[in-house]
Amino acid sequence: MKSSLWETIKTVIFAVFIALVIRTAAYEPFNIPSGSMIPTLLVGDYLFVSKFSYGYSRHSFPLSAVPISGRIFGGEPKRGDVAVFKLPSDNKTDYIKRIVGLPGDKLQMKRGRLIINDQIVPRRKIEPFAMQTVSGRFVAVTRYVETLPNGVIHEILEKDGDSGPLDNTPIYIVPKGHYFAMGDNRDNSLDSRVPNQQGVNGVGFIPVENLVGRAEVLFFSTDGSASIFEPWGWFHAARFKRFFQGIE
Repeated sequence: MKSSLWETIKTVIFAVFIALVIRTAAYEPFNIPSGSMIPTLLVGDYLFVSKFSYGYSRHSFPLSAVPISGRIFGGEPKRGDVAVFKLPSDNKTDYIKRIVGLPGDKLQMKRGRLIINDQIVPRRKIEPFAMQTVSGRFVAVTRYVETLPNGVIHEILEKDGDSGPLDNTPIYIVPKGHYFAMGDNRDNSLDSRVPNQQGVNGVGFIPVENLVGRAEVLFFSTDGSASIFEPWGWFHAARFKRFFQGIE
């Protein structure tokens, strides 16, 4: 009996160890709690983030507990990557945004248009996006297809047109060892356009060591209409068309 109990304990410990190794070194699951990346990511999406894409820093480990300086085995983020990072102001909160600025880049928003290194990023208007409000009704939101300088194509929303609070900004020069990230829901995203400085709880430039990993694939999605305690509604709440979609 004691031998059987010990074998069970060893199996549980081994399983936990393997799970921690996979979570730390390979893939970590995340869920989307806010709408800053709509239409690419929706509230209620669950996704896997590859930890090895950008190498490893102390933030690659649970509770940032391993005292690594900088990054090891690092790969460089590409413009257009959807990345998870630790908020620079507290080094704890997980954020997910799209990398649009690389070290040395000059960026600015001007009348709703993203300008990178003095070139306006092309965008093409497509059919509106049906966005659900808090009250449950749907509204049509202006949607564009934007093409970044390296050819990455993705969709963005302009809920307030081209005159939102962050549609006109100063010029940003991305420092060495840092990145500039924005949400695809341009008028509803706290991102690098808002500096992290005294009195302002912003994001600012993202240090390379704060990168956690690259968002790779959706594995589950729910519209939130059924809670975990309402299994009879799970089927209708699931967004099956989003299951196992790659993230671009």
